[in-house]
Amino acid sequence: MGDTYEGRPRGRRPEADRNDARLFQAAREVFAERGWDAPVSEIARRAGIGMGSLYRRYPSKESLAQRMRIVAMEQLGTQARTALAEAPDPWSAFAGFLRDVLSAQQPGGPLLPLIGGRLPATDDIVKAADRLRAALDDLVGGAQRAGVLRTDFTSADIPLLLEHLTARVPVAGERASTLHLRYLDLVLAGLRTSPAGEPGALTGPAPHWAELGELWNAPVE
Repeated sequence: MGDTYEGRPRGRRPEADRNDARLFQAAREVFAERGWDAPVSEIARRAGIGMGSLYRRYPSKESLAQRMRIVAMEQLGTQARTALAEAPDPWSAFAGFLRDVLSAQQPGGPLLPLIGGRLPATDDIVKAADRLRAALDDLVGGAQRAGVLRTDFTSADIPLLLEHLTARVPVAGERASTLHLRYLDLVLAGLRTSPAGEPGALTGPAPHWAELGELWNAPVE
């Protein structure tokens, strides 16, 4: 895939990580502003990285975007595992995970609207998605076994829920973050069970992980 660290001298890894962080942020912003057809040169310029350095790491825009997808899934899975390990109870883990994700969102917005459906599912993508699904299954399952999360909510609801909760709002900066967290509070109120049992039924069935794959991945030809 052209996006591994194999063969890279150990001393240069921190520099590569810093370059990746700048590239990923610049790519989010450029894709959000100009769409998928934006030139790679604009991403490199905004990241302050030479084209030669970019192409040595990522020989194409597709390989850059694929790595962005994997890193985004790894980060989300890490946030879920951290919430499970550090929260005092299953509901705090579930709610804290969602708040952490919203608080840590990056300029340019979520990746799905920017590059979803344009790239195939490679073996590395499938493995990263499986790891993420397992982490989210544990998060949701723990809260449901504790009787604090409605039972018709599934781990596959989380990615699309986050898409809704990170929608663009007509303000920026801290105010935008505050509004996103406000709407999260409203969502959590509807997801948590009460002493009387489940809240009212949801409209329609939960999404399937296969449907999420269809949103993310280009069809196999």
